[in-house]
Parts: sequence; C-alpha cells; structure tokens
Amino acid sequence: MKKTEDLVIAIDGHSSGGKSTFAKAIAEKLGLTYVDSGAMYRAVAVYALENQIIEQGEIRREKLLAELDEIGIEIRFSKTRERYETWLNGKNIEDEIRGVEVSKWASTISAVPEVRVAMVDLQRKISENRGVVMDGRDIGTVVFPKADVKIFLTAAAEVRAERRYREMLEKGLSVSLQEVLDNINLRDHQDSTRTASPLKPAEDSLDLDNSKMTLEEQMDWFEKLLEKKRGISR
Repeated sequence: MKKTEDLVIAIDGHSSGGKSTFAKAIAEKLGLTYVDSGAMYRAVAVYALENQIIEQGEIRREKLLAELDEIGIEIRFSKTRERYETWLNGKNIEDEIRGVEVSKWASTISAVPEVRVAMVDLQRKISENRGVVMDGRDIGTVVFPKADVKIFLTAAAEVRAERRYREMLEKGLSVSLQEVLDNINLRDHQDSTRTASPLKPAEDSLDLDNSKMTLEEQMDWFEKLLEKKRGISR
C-alpha cells in the first residue's frame, strides 16, 4: 500500500448517511485533504436557483450548460471555524447549501451528464499530487475507480432523516421531520436510478451500516480495515 500521505480513500453512500463526518474524521486522523463532492453539486444548485436557471419547477437545461463554465467552485479550509467550506464565485455558501430547497435540486442537477463530467474533472484536479478522502455518490465507481480504500456507507432512511433533522434544527432552520424524510427518500430514488453515474457500491468496496454506530466505533472499524490492508500489501 502507498504511504499514508498519498492514500486516496473513497466513501460513497446515500444522502445524510454520515459520510462527511466519517470522511472528515479519517482525513484528520491521517493528515489527508478532505473533499465533499456533494457540496459541489449543491453549489451548482445554488447558482441555478440564483440565476433563473430553475423556473416553475423545471431546469432550463440549455441555459445551465451555457453558463457551466461561469460556475467557479472552491473548497477552502476555514482556520477560524475549523471546517471545510464551499465557495461559489468568491462567496461563502457553506450554510446556504444545506437547506432543503438546495438539497432537492442538487440531486436533479447532478443527474445532468455534462454537470457530472465537469464536477468529476474538478474533483480529480483537487486531488492531484496529494492524498485525499473524498465522499459522494460515485467516488469509488467513477471518480477514483483505483482508490486505495473504498467504503460504501449505509444507514436506515429513518435514522438518516433524524440525523439531518437535528442538524437543521441546530442551524435554526424551520422544517418538519416528515419533510426531511420525504426529501431523503426522493434523493435516494433519484441517485440510484439516474442514467449518469447512478449510486451503487463499487465491486471492491466494503459496506458499513452505521445506523447504530457512534463515530468512535466507525473509526475503530476503519483503523482495523486499514491495518488489514497494510498487512496484505506487505
């Protein structure tokens, strides 16, 4: 296996499954760069909502594709907040991208093949010449098919909805638990049935159901997995 600082770790799974929390913990533990690929699609959704690309419940596909090159997305680490944040054309939109409306349109926009091609290209550029932990929907199958470690994270829809609901309440957002659950079920269906890079486990990924696991227990599981892979590679 590669040196720790050069590892590429792919974590895929459904919405609100704890991928980001798990991936951030791994990145911090190993000193790697963390990349939230889903935030990129949310950023495109924000741009579309703000620039009349989404109107009357429909995406103006031609306008979206015509302006795709104008959508500048960056993932920056904030030392003051000690977290990675998403920036769109020079504006911090980290809090904005977590809303229900953006979440709803992010899955729809991510199904547009040209958008996926552009985001995959960006994701690969971010990871050039450095080790990364990246989470998303197609990281182990499309973005990094030769990743050193591939994990498919799962959890019951009700568990994921409860987690997301608590997170949104803490941010002062007004939403019902049922609304969050409905959104998660919708996104699960969209992600799994889209034509472009549908969500599915990579053939060589390992499944981890974290429905009843703490983050510490997930990290224990990961460390044992890494030790096993290191042993095999010797």
